Amino acid sequence: MNSQKGFLLSFIKYGENDAILHCFTEEDGFQTYFLKGIYSKRNKKKALLLPLNQLCFSINLGKSSGIPSVSKFELVKNSDIYTDIRVNTVIFFISDFLNQILRNEQKNPNLFFCINEFIDELSLKNYQSHLIFLIKILKIQGVAPLIDNNQYLDPETGTFSPHQVHQLFNLEISTMWRCIVTFENPYEMKIQSALRKDFLDSILVYYHYHITDFRIPASLEVIQQIFG
Repeated sequence: MNSQKGFLLSFIKYGENDAILHCFTEEDGFQTYFLKGIYSKRNKKKALLLPLNQLCFSINLGKSSGIPSVSKFELVKNSDIYTDIRVNTVIFFISDFLNQILRNEQKNPNLFFCINEFIDELSLKNYQSHLIFLIKILKIQGVAPLIDNNQYLDPETGTFSPHQVHQLFNLEISTMWRCIVTFENPYEMKIQSALRKDFLDSILVYYHYHITDFRIPASLEVIQQIFG
């Protein structure tokens, strides 16, 4: 048995009372766990199964071919962010996003810290933090745009061009990308609410070009309705 801290990315009910958890852990990266009895009537801990909750698991490794099982788990720190509908929408969108793109991710302390930092920003009601966070992930993954003196970001090549090459990547959007990539603390930036939809769309386009088998998260429509 070992102890493991991790962010819950998704969970699926399995049978009557059990669940399959997908987590990004501090020590082993993306992991899948089996959680027995969580949906039984007497189990009050199912309330802790919230996307991006940071949990501490006690893991039974079991047979090498099977899914490790959780013998018990605790919440690492309490948070009231789930009571805010806008924050809640962001959390579901980002957990959906991470559950997809981190499937093959090994231990990555920078990425684990980045997720923690993002949740701290959400707790401060930073409603644009998901836009910054998604670009910070690209930096950690080594596929962020290369900065030079040209003005327009080409999302396919990840470089800047002297001329606009994609309809979404106008001068305003391209400049925002440049600032987020280069600023020491991009979470302090202010992104105009009128630009947030186009900016998020530009991020999705960039991910399509640079993250293998990327698909648009199903929760995109909801987040666009809340912030549109």
